[in-house]
Amino acid sequence: MDLPDHQTKIVCTIGPVSSPESKLKELILAGLNVARINFSHGDIEQHRNTIKNIRKAASDLNSIVNIMADLPGPRIRVGNMGDEPVTLRTGDRVYLTTDEIEGNSKIIPVNYSKLYESISPNSHVYLNDGFIQLLCRKVTEKGVECDVMVGGILSSHKGVNLPGSKLFIDSITKKDLEFMDFALSEGIHTFSLSFIEKADDIKKAREFAASRGKNVYLIAKIERESAVQNIDSIIEESDAIMLARGDLGVEVPIEGVPILQKVIIHKANLVGKPVITATHMLESMIENNRPTRAEVTDVANAILDGTDAVMLSGETTIGKYPVESVRMMTKIAERTEKWRNETGWGLDILTKGIDKIATSIRAKYGEGDKCSLVGEMDSMAMSISDVIALQVNEAIQKLDLDYVITPTVTGRTPRHISRFKPQRWIFALSSHRDICEQLTLSYGVYPICIENEKPDWEYRTTEILKNMGISSCGDLVVLTRGTKSETGRGTNMLKIFQIV
Repeated sequence: MDLPDHQTKIVCTIGPVSSPESKLKELILAGLNVARINFSHGDIEQHRNTIKNIRKAASDLNSIVNIMADLPGPRIRVGNMGDEPVTLRTGDRVYLTTDEIEGNSKIIPVNYSKLYESISPNSHVYLNDGFIQLLCRKVTEKGVECDVMVGGILSSHKGVNLPGSKLFIDSITKKDLEFMDFALSEGIHTFSLSFIEKADDIKKAREFAASRGKNVYLIAKIERESAVQNIDSIIEESDAIMLARGDLGVEVPIEGVPILQKVIIHKANLVGKPVITATHMLESMIENNRPTRAEVTDVANAILDGTDAVMLSGETTIGKYPVESVRMMTKIAERTEKWRNETGWGLDILTKGIDKIATSIRAKYGEGDKCSLVGEMDSMAMSISDVIALQVNEAIQKLDLDYVITPTVTGRTPRHISRFKPQRWIFALSSHRDICEQLTLSYGVYPICIENEKPDWEYRTTEILKNMGISSCGDLVVLTRGTKSETGRGTNMLKIFQIV
């Protein structure tokens, strides 16, 4: 069995050019790990058919592909623009209205009923990811009078951003919950939440799923200034993070986005939460068969920052070269990972951060005082998982192991090992299909679904890997596993051995 040459995961947004089953197979073979369905576009029947096609393509190729339902959130959008696209010219005067009309170059409908209450004179309005910039001059009962400060081409349903303005809308909308209900009924368990502002927004979505008897994997999209301000509590409450740089670069000063990317990725890495870096990664490949040098550098830098996954949007939904875009991602990842492995670039910063966590745990509970950890907000399980991950990472570096084997029920241990961006594959075996699919987001984790769990993990796992053509006699591996402990759960030991 041939393993991928790269460990960074690839998320592809599925749209008109990529939804046919045959095209999905090409994308999977090229490197797709997670298929994103954007509920901001399309209807329920289209989404249902896309879900069916993704599953059929993955099944035919014997691949594990996670389906991520991207909920639209309280996205403010331009309405129908009539004879589109419309050109707005710098210096022109335009009006924004909440009336349901067809827009033109003089008047633009906006689907936000509280527009007149949120906006005020001298405030900025950004359209289409900030490429078009307006300045509010006057707010009347009939509309918002604006000057076009930076013009451009505008079409229907493009995004509207009101940075610094108070928005009178819930982060998790009624429409979001309707979409979530549908996706849950289709067996989807991974959701990305748009325009969240605080940890309670994530709790609301989780509680809704729980009311339907479902456990879900929630990805918090960071695209508002308030989310940046609440990043620590959001990371704690979420299962993963997405850096949605398009809207984020409008909500905060755009020159600060690269620094925020590094800071947020590092924070998530420290606690073992996967990170997706998204928006405009290979944007020029929507039209061209090669990316710009800046785009290639952007993808590489995201990987060096410590991202687990990189995401394609328009490139795989409406682009002319969807498969080529994925292949380009894999090439960039392969070259970048090889260089990082040779140089250790950035990994020392992560290790120092983990060491600080270990030091704080020891300071709080005392060296070797296991009993004091019991019942402390799952601290015992977390601290043991941290120690196991540290030891596995050290073993990889000092013993030149061939790979890591991690039987898992929750996915916690492989994720905690993954944050060190190890040079070796982490084979995560689980009888829980949803956990295997969720692990497709974690760097260097290769999930393997098994039928059931047995106590003799050493023999069982090595036999599975042998049958898959992954392992062979003489391979030096590390196996993590759980045994009965004071808490009755969690991985709490590891073993290094040679396969015979």
